[in-house]
Amino acid sequence: MSENIEKIKCLIIGSGPAGYTAAIYAARADMKPVMYTGMQMGGQLTTTTEVDNFPGYKDGTDGPAMMEDLKHQAERFGTQVRFGMVTKVDLSDKVGGIHKAIVDETKHIEAETIIISTGATAKYLGLESEKRLIGGGVSACATCDGFFYKGQDVVVVGAGDTAAEEATYLANICSKVTMLVRKDYMKASKAMQHRVNKTENIEVLYNTEIDEVLGDNVVEGVRAINNQTKEKHEISVTGVFIAIGHTPNSDLFKGVLDMDETGYLITKGKTTKTNLPGVFAAGDIQDKDYRQAVTAAGTGCMAALDAERYLGALE
Repeated sequence: MSENIEKIKCLIIGSGPAGYTAAIYAARADMKPVMYTGMQMGGQLTTTTEVDNFPGYKDGTDGPAMMEDLKHQAERFGTQVRFGMVTKVDLSDKVGGIHKAIVDETKHIEAETIIISTGATAKYLGLESEKRLIGGGVSACATCDGFFYKGQDVVVVGAGDTAAEEATYLANICSKVTMLVRKDYMKASKAMQHRVNKTENIEVLYNTEIDEVLGDNVVEGVRAINNQTKEKHEISVTGVFIAIGHTPNSDLFKGVLDMDETGYLITKGKTTKTNLPGVFAAGDIQDKDYRQAVTAAGTGCMAALDAERYLGALE
């Protein structure tokens, strides 16, 4: 059995800006990182067509191209990027302890440090038309994609603080924002509701859901349905922003690592340290507030530096 165990200094679980940045820094620190990308190599950004807010791309880029750039940069310094899914972990609670992981139910890894960058998955409505038009006008991030809808009409789906915040953000850019709220009230805090209600170009439709996203290749509108009267009507828009929450990809670590009530990993202070020595978390798996590529990359850098310092203190 021991012959089939691979022993490494640094295991990175998950790709995306956090994972690839951690890999770049860890590789340059001679930690010889091994990354398992997960089933979505490159993370959520691979579903984003245009990226205009990541530093260094003066003419903008698209999500898949940017992830390829980061992947090649990580590999240039010696990172082994492998397609695969970590399916089980056995994490040590001792300083200097060895953390064990199983990949795709078969391969055994023993790592001195682990950097978790598994991200969080945006919740969608589950409509076939919605799925088809992701990247063609359907988005789960107003601060990422709102700029492309400047002067246009858009829809925001959701009733919580995130939806209210995205609606008011978009109202500064777009001609009109229509919020679709499933119930007859908003779940957002009173302060956020006041902001929405004071914004002239936001219209809130209660008891209203999306029946269909309209358009062949790009969003041309939505067919909305009043869930009380069952009356349907079409709203002409070019953008649909789904703001019904995210699910952190943390099931693998439940009962082992400290997390909040929604499943985001908790890190200590301004570090990326988890409650177990030698285990670090970066990106959206521990950040439910910003969720930007550049902030994820920043925490990836921090995680690699934290891991390097952890190993250095053991020598």
